[in-house]
Amino acid sequence: MTLSVALMGTDLIGQARTGTGKTLAFGIPVIQRSVAPHDPDYDELVAPGKPQALIVAPTRELALQVSRDLSVASEDRGLRVLTVYGGVPYEPQLEALATGVEVVVGTPGRLIDLMNRRALDISHVKSLVLDEADEMLDLGFLPDVERLLKQTPETRQTMLFSATMPAAIVSLARTHMRHPMNIRAESSADTQMVPATAQFIYQAHDLDKPEMLGRLLQAEGADLMIVFTRTKRQAQRIADDLEERGFSSAPLHGDMAQTARERALKRFRDGKLQVLVATDVAARGIDVTGVTHVVNYSCPEDEKTYVHRIGRTGRAGATGIAITFVDWADLHRWKMINKALDLPFDDPQETYSSSENFLHDQGIAPGTKGRLVPEGTIERKPRPERTDRGGKGAGGRGRDTRSRGDSGGQRAAQGGEPKASDEKSGDRPPRKRNRSRRRTRGGKPAAAGES
Repeated sequence: MTLSVALMGTDLIGQARTGTGKTLAFGIPVIQRSVAPHDPDYDELVAPGKPQALIVAPTRELALQVSRDLSVASEDRGLRVLTVYGGVPYEPQLEALATGVEVVVGTPGRLIDLMNRRALDISHVKSLVLDEADEMLDLGFLPDVERLLKQTPETRQTMLFSATMPAAIVSLARTHMRHPMNIRAESSADTQMVPATAQFIYQAHDLDKPEMLGRLLQAEGADLMIVFTRTKRQAQRIADDLEERGFSSAPLHGDMAQTARERALKRFRDGKLQVLVATDVAARGIDVTGVTHVVNYSCPEDEKTYVHRIGRTGRAGATGIAITFVDWADLHRWKMINKALDLPFDDPQETYSSSENFLHDQGIAPGTKGRLVPEGTIERKPRPERTDRGGKGAGGRGRDTRSRGDSGGQRAAQGGEPKASDEKSGDRPPRKRNRSRRRTRGGKPAAAGES
């Protein structure tokens, strides 16, 4: 629906359900309107090698996904697509910008950093795309986006795509877009969720959730699964617990290095991982074919988070299953989400891992346990100590062992055995005491027989 409008160079606002192919809706016009290095009119450009299109994404994962799709689509055209995001060294990005690129896909923070270094020049951009603009608002990137918009030419084409349109995003569009055309992929009465996704809501106990998750992984038709949590620590804990139960899993959260996050996504995309435990920050950037289940391990904060979480399954016409665990303390929050989205799950049924309704709904064979290996068979790998506090351990108290000698170890090296007192006192040698005593009076030895 947007292609004919976008190819004419008109500003547009595209709104559609997540997972319906918004990337190519703006990707194809960007590719068509860009001039490749081997095109005859490339040398006639005002600034050959400078970016002709800028695509701003809220998260690193989404930027990588968009860049990957554009690289595949523009392979025949020969366009150079560069992805810029934080958490990785500047040098490769600086070298690529110096060599010349046609399309830049990046996150707001790194784009502004490169602009401050005078390495990125967006004053010749002809097409500007804001992908998932509502997520940029939620993450606090709106001031950075406005700063980027001011550095681009007024004659640019601006395309804004998102699944939801908060008031702040509408205001941004009115300020920086020229008579935009608003295109919705469905009527206003349609739900924001993909209809091919089956939704199940269970009122579950927190201590029983790991067992429910383990049995769900053995359900009929279960393949790749994404589990969403509220905190980074919870994501790490659940991934470790699933590994201990015998399931191949990995976390995906903000405390991980960017290389580790990319490695986990690649393994999940290649089918080497069955479960990816992620936080909400990564929700917009996970576009993986074959995700059969999405599990909200913790109740979403609001209806927008719920929409984007379950949108990771049922993509591109495929079917999927979305399961939400609601704690007793989150019942009020879920009722608000249910009312905002007009869902029929106002009163979730109290459910446990052995409940018949849970086993029947998900196609789990009776007698299935939430563990593939006996308890204690797989040992947890010890997590390395954090060294982000001046070389101190996780407890925050550093220990400098170079300034103290290990007297017990030295004595053992010299052929002697360390004494028990050495072990108790640590690295201090035992104090020698003189047990001989003399009786004195006024500083002089007392005479024998004096009392």
